[in-house]
Amino acid sequence: MARFSTLNIWRYPSRWILFRLDDRLLLIIIGAIVGICSGLAAVAMYQGLLAMFNWMNHYRGYWWAFLLPGCGAAIAAIFLEKILKEGAGHGVPEVVYSVVRYGGLMRLRSSFSRIISGCLTIGSGGSAGPEAPVVMSGAAIGSNIAQFFSLNDRQRVAIVGCGSAGALAAIFNAPITGLVFTIEVIVGEWSAVNIVPIAIASVAGAEVCRLLHGNQFLFSSLDFNVDLVDTLACVGLAVFTAAASVLLTRALRHSNKISNKLSNKFSMPFWWRPFVGGCLVGLIGLALPDVLGEGYHAIRLMVKGLFSQGLMFVTILMLAKITATALTLGWGGSGGIFAPCLAIGSFSGLVFHRFIDFLGPGVGWVDEGCFALLGMAGLTSGMLQAPLTGIFLIVEVTGGYGVILPLILVSAVSSTVTHAFEPASFYLKELVEKGHYLRPRTDGRVLADLTVRELVEKDCIVVYKNMKLGDFANIVKKSHRNFFPVEDENTGDFVGMIHLDDIRQYLFNPILYETVFLEQIMHTHVETVDLDDDLPDVLERMDAKNLFSMPVVVNNRFIGMISKATLLDKYRSELMVQSYY
Repeated sequence: MARFSTLNIWRYPSRWILFRLDDRLLLIIIGAIVGICSGLAAVAMYQGLLAMFNWMNHYRGYWWAFLLPGCGAAIAAIFLEKILKEGAGHGVPEVVYSVVRYGGLMRLRSSFSRIISGCLTIGSGGSAGPEAPVVMSGAAIGSNIAQFFSLNDRQRVAIVGCGSAGALAAIFNAPITGLVFTIEVIVGEWSAVNIVPIAIASVAGAEVCRLLHGNQFLFSSLDFNVDLVDTLACVGLAVFTAAASVLLTRALRHSNKISNKLSNKFSMPFWWRPFVGGCLVGLIGLALPDVLGEGYHAIRLMVKGLFSQGLMFVTILMLAKITATALTLGWGGSGGIFAPCLAIGSFSGLVFHRFIDFLGPGVGWVDEGCFALLGMAGLTSGMLQAPLTGIFLIVEVTGGYGVILPLILVSAVSSTVTHAFEPASFYLKELVEKGHYLRPRTDGRVLADLTVRELVEKDCIVVYKNMKLGDFANIVKKSHRNFFPVEDENTGDFVGMIHLDDIRQYLFNPILYETVFLEQIMHTHVETVDLDDDLPDVLERMDAKNLFSMPVVVNNRFIGMISKATLLDKYRSELMVQSYY
């Protein structure tokens, strides 16, 4: 065997000694590395937000403080659009899109772009959370490390999942949540090949957080004694949080539509939308400071039962937080939806508890902090339509293991009810509507990895419209095809198709050989395919028209044929490739 020299290692990275290891062990090792790196990215964002909050606090008392969220969001937009040339977005949809369409390929600058823009938006007072920026950062870190090691698509997707899990686990000090969220939302596939390295990365990210910040719960809760009456009331709470989830989802959507319409109508620069949205958030924050930023301070008070304001005021805070979140994210600010969900969920749980306490003051309900905690699970599960993420997130960030049964109930019911009104989650709705949400080994995903160019059959015999039937009959004797494309012999343009089944009666009548020309018997209204057409659309058109093959025509020139037989053969081969790892 040839000696494996250092020169060969660097010249052929795909032949590194590391790649001689077992595939799963390889993913575990790289996953641990990615988890540590993404955990450091999450810690960097945490420190950046802390520095921003401390700096901005010096200016909160001025009358012009309402401009701060607008300025932060506008600077973040300029940073993304002009400096890094990277469009705005929430972060998580972009990661999912890279996974389902490009095998997890992401740019290196995405590993820090959303951290900086998120710090500017959230630190200045925007109502958003840090989790989406760090998820995108961790995923980009994983993608680029996977590319450095020359991993294939399947392996790279798993490592992208490792990055997102490590980052989320670090930002919340919640390793199980990092694992579950990544599998439920990012990767969308529960398989051992994915779960093991992602779990390792999630633990590594959380350990980085604990090493640098200590092993602490994000929100300390009380010990709650939930009885049967409280559990039954949780069904009502789940429906209430589902309603709040639908309200928040639609507020975000309509806010985005309004901002786009106003921006187009007045031809305003791109940074105008986040600036105006942030300033409106700042105005709300002048009267209700609890709606600014993540809202973690208010959450800590609510889960401990120390939030003293009355039912009406808490209701106003809940609606104001929904509005502020819609203005921040819907108008182009950077950040995630987790933290607003936790805050709005806490407000929702408090509102519901105080309402039922008003209706039944003698029942002896559990402490309102318990309902605030359950409300967080309900909102998170409803918005993400990922009940396991909602359950484990709340358990890990509050230590509320004693209320696991009502947590499961609220999360399951809330996500189910929300799904009835909003079939796709907040993060995935736009991808679903555009047809970009394609999970591994589904028909759409397999077809998306194939192109018309790969399937073109070029062994077709071209005939001409001025050709006599007798000459065509001689060609048929030598052909194994039933379809014949017809061209104009002068211009070379595609003009129609001839199918043997349609002209068989003419072929067996020699009297017509010298009197009938092909242009008289060809089909001129033919369904054609372009090289850039999507295969799912092509297959749908074939089924609708009951066709087994179609001509591929570009700029009125015949290129070849595409058939169901070839398509299904390639489909099977691609499915085997995707199922191998």
